[in-house]
Amino acid sequence: MNILSNLLSQTAEPKPAKKQRRGIEIKSSREIEIMRRSAQIVATILKEISEMVEPGMTTADLDTYAEKRIREMDATPSFKGYHGFTGSICSSINNEVVHGIPSPKKVIRTGDVLKVDTGAYYQGFHGDSCITIAVGEVTADAAKLIRVAEEALFKGIEQVKEGAYLLDIAGAIEDHVKANGFSVVEEFTGHGVGRNLHEEPSVFNYRTREMPNVKLRAGMTLAIEPILNAGSKHTRILSDRWTAVTVDNSLSAQFEHTVLVTETGYEILTDRTKV
Repeated sequence: MNILSNLLSQTAEPKPAKKQRRGIEIKSSREIEIMRRSAQIVATILKEISEMVEPGMTTADLDTYAEKRIREMDATPSFKGYHGFTGSICSSINNEVVHGIPSPKKVIRTGDVLKVDTGAYYQGFHGDSCITIAVGEVTADAAKLIRVAEEALFKGIEQVKEGAYLLDIAGAIEDHVKANGFSVVEEFTGHGVGRNLHEEPSVFNYRTREMPNVKLRAGMTLAIEPILNAGSKHTRILSDRWTAVTVDNSLSAQFEHTVLVTETGYEILTDRTKV
């Protein structure tokens, strides 16, 4: 889940939490073990949703399922109640970029490009991940967008190791996206994740001087999440004050993993292939 620019100054948690610390947190071995579990819960939910989605379902159906499964695994939904958000997942379809609100009126159809983003709060720590699902048979252009978005995520993750820099991640993502003719959404970024759903540092998907180019240290946990548009990089927020859509009605795709920085590289905590 990304940080909306107009919410950056607010603080909220899905449940009462310890006082937020300033700066970038380095997780202890014990905290990393807890995060492995919270991330595994998220990975499990997204894998199950990817296998169950079919035309005719609603995004509310997916939301109900996700909340039930999260609670069955002794966790709570990270998103529900966060800044007043009503769902346990964000479900964004086609030109919806991020933060789509689940609704019984939002019917999933063949050919849709469906983004599902969710988080789980377990024993004081969050996991966070997003996938884009091709519903049934999609157009060749949509399939390419989805493929490049996932590739961009892994291009960024491959840069992660102790001693590397945030802009190494950003540059790898940006280069891959632009080489394939798509645009990087700049209004939303990745972020640190752990005791809080959104922590420092911001993890950009493009080269920028807006934030310090932080050196990575073992024990950091980052939510890396490139968001690609087929057309313009610009977005606008709908009247629900949550859903971001492309300004030109073009398709959008997103992938996200919670990643641990290690001394020798990285560990993908929300790896769906391991659940």
